[in-house]
Amino acid sequence: MKGVAKTERGKGNVAMIDIPEPQAVPGYVVIEVQAAGVCGTDLHIYHDEYPSFPPVILGHEVAGIVAAVGTGVDSCAPGDRVTSEPYFFLCGHCLFCRDGFPNQCPQRRSIGSGVHGAFTRYVLVPGQNVHILPPNVSLTAGALAEPLACCVHGLEMTRVEPSDTVAVVGPGAIGLLAAQVVKAAGARVVLLGTAADEERLALARSLGIDVTVNVQAEDALGLVTGLTDGLGADVVFECSGAEAGAQLALALTRRRGRYCQMGLIGRPIRWDLEQVCFKELQVHGSFATVPSAWRKALTLLAKGQVQTEPLVSHTLPIGDWQEAFSLFEARKGVKILLTPE
Repeated sequence: MKGVAKTERGKGNVAMIDIPEPQAVPGYVVIEVQAAGVCGTDLHIYHDEYPSFPPVILGHEVAGIVAAVGTGVDSCAPGDRVTSEPYFFLCGHCLFCRDGFPNQCPQRRSIGSGVHGAFTRYVLVPGQNVHILPPNVSLTAGALAEPLACCVHGLEMTRVEPSDTVAVVGPGAIGLLAAQVVKAAGARVVLLGTAADEERLALARSLGIDVTVNVQAEDALGLVTGLTDGLGADVVFECSGAEAGAQLALALTRRRGRYCQMGLIGRPIRWDLEQVCFKELQVHGSFATVPSAWRKALTLLAKGQVQTEPLVSHTLPIGDWQEAFSLFEARKGVKILLTPE
């Protein structure tokens, strides 16, 4: 079968390759991919800004149909509509695995970077990682379960409360999902973007986001402080993965507020660390997912408290992966899905 692979380290070095179809070995499940999301991490791997172990098929956001199950698997059965957590190998005995933070396991290997991922027809995953999609959640919507779980984990880290005013910087897929999770938590949310993000900000308004801001046309700091009696945002999620976004997010955070970095930037940036001292900020990093975030994410989808399908702007066959990557880097649309040929 054909798949989109990082063929060797270095910038670029992504191509279509042929690999054997995986077999359902004991404890593992073969998923027939129906949709796989293009993530910023895939672009970072393309630019060699994120660790990978080539040759490896890319893609870690997946929804599909169970094709086969290995012995000892009771989480699903052939024909089930499913999604999967991305972790393929964990040591299981380090401090982080034992404390429920597999995202921090030093030996972690994930589909799409450490082992073959979902930009192909079939993907092999551990049975314990498979989640059956709720009946009212489409496969298209389910393909965004992983980025939604990432956003839920960010809220777990920062303890968003209903009384909070929360600023989300960057209205890409992660920012739009994070803003919806904030709304589901009962807080007021301000989503900030640039002039190039007008369509995304309009989508945010249609999804019920309280306030949207074009930072190139409006005084973002003045607006947020005005909404908060001069204090600033209680919590800020930086989702743009850009230096300017991180600088703005820091400025928007009130004294003794909480700052959470969700976006991956791919390089060192300038950031005024002294503001963390002066404001006595709580600074959090949020990386990937933990099991509790998956349970909550699927509940939010089942209850309709978060909508993922409206974020899907393009669906392309895997043979058009170059177009998909170009659209992503040009910030065209919101979420791009790849499907097997």
